Amino acid sequence: MTTTEELGRTLGYADLPRLMGLMTGDEKHGPAATSTLDVLWVLYDRVLRVGPGRQDDPERDRFLLSKGHGPMAYYAVLAARGLVPVQWLPDFGTYDSPLGHHPDRTLVPGVEIGSGSLGHGLPIAVGTALGLRAQGLHDPRVWVLIGDAELDEGSNHEAIAFAGPAGLEQLHTVVVDNASASHARPGGVAARFEAAGWSAVTVDGRDHEALHTAFTAPHPGRPHVVVARVEPKNS
Repeated sequence: MTTTEELGRTLGYADLPRLMGLMTGDEKHGPAATSTLDVLWVLYDRVLRVGPGRQDDPERDRFLLSKGHGPMAYYAVLAARGLVPVQWLPDFGTYDSPLGHHPDRTLVPGVEIGSGSLGHGLPIAVGTALGLRAQGLHDPRVWVLIGDAELDEGSNHEAIAFAGPAGLEQLHTVVVDNASASHARPGGVAARFEAAGWSAVTVDGRDHEALHTAFTAPHPGRPHVVVARVEPKNS
């Protein structure tokens, strides 16, 4: 149980397993959640310009979770960063809970899109970056987290092919590669983006310093992708 004293202190990375453990149910998709845990933590702890009270700030960064299966890690990180109450976590997936099996942007503070349809997040991120550009908002960055299996979807390839020549420098994609794609070759994820003019880096998806360095690497005039390799899904 989370005590009143614990709720009053700053929660950190070491608290995430306990926070995830508060969420139970038959559809929690634990492996899918844990594959994203380190990426999410480094982004929310050290990179993203978001936080409580900034949900409607036009200058905030936009984070889009396309890999919507297994949002346990996402909810745990949002709770640790003060965006959702820890008290919500035990009711995850229940009828009256705002924390569904896919995040709902109308119910969960800080959530930018309602994810669920495989392959939609990256195209939405491209549109978000174009929208910010059209409004003259050049400081907010757009981040989208996708799984390697989503690259089986043609909609993502259209988004990749468009974003590079369009010079969408505000656009950042993180691909969590747990070797679950059906139509992929080993080491081929970054090459798909590079061929379309993206900046690309491949790192260990559990190494926080490597992730932070990759997330903050300069990429003037180009969108940027970080391929975060983690253990295979079925290992």
